[in-house]
Amino acid sequence: MATVLLIEDEPALAMIVKDSLEVRGFTVRYAADGEAGLNLFWQECPDIVVADVMMPNLDGFTMAERMRQTDPDVPILFLTARSQTADVVRGFELGGNDYLKKPFSLDELIVRINALLRRSESSRKNTSSPDAVPIGRYRFDAAKQKLRLDGREVQLSHREAELLRKLHEHQNQVLERTAVLLELWGDDSFFNGRSLDVFITKLRRHLRDDPAIQIVNVRGVGYKLIV
Repeated sequence: MATVLLIEDEPALAMIVKDSLEVRGFTVRYAADGEAGLNLFWQECPDIVVADVMMPNLDGFTMAERMRQTDPDVPILFLTARSQTADVVRGFELGGNDYLKKPFSLDELIVRINALLRRSESSRKNTSSPDAVPIGRYRFDAAKQKLRLDGREVQLSHREAELLRKLHEHQNQVLERTAVLLELWGDDSFFNGRSLDVFITKLRRHLRDDPAIQIVNVRGVGYKLIV
């Protein structure tokens, strides 16, 4: 089942939501404020984010805006007691996919989560290309941004595909961190470096079904795709 990142500063509500999702088979990662939620997002690469808007340290809108700089595709569902139209509009402008007003029913929350996950999954589906290249047991189609293994396909984001293409071009060689940041992100700032780390983590997860494939850190230099 999908991994849900739940970010909510009301402990009682958070525990009720967390328990309800876990009973239905979801894996739930929980943070109590926006700053902790952003850090957990970078670490976990969840399938969907469910976040309160009014939170300490970093509000939900600012947090979502920073998430979008790292991952433009992950679904984000806002939970909030704020009902002004301007707040709803701002939430969507900053990258939110859905908006659920408090108080809400758990059944409605779960229906909305499942709908967002289905929408996200359907956007990934397309046909495979004969131009795909092998990476271990996988076939990688850079043009269509797809990985295929044993009849299963994973739709990559544009940046995931570009990063994997660079790693494949330098297979079993070191890909320098600074070079890939300059080429794909435009600069080698600290924030973009964190974003790169997130995408390396995502690619490792996508490739984990072939134990012959590794993406290893070369300390102080960059990364190496080993097959």
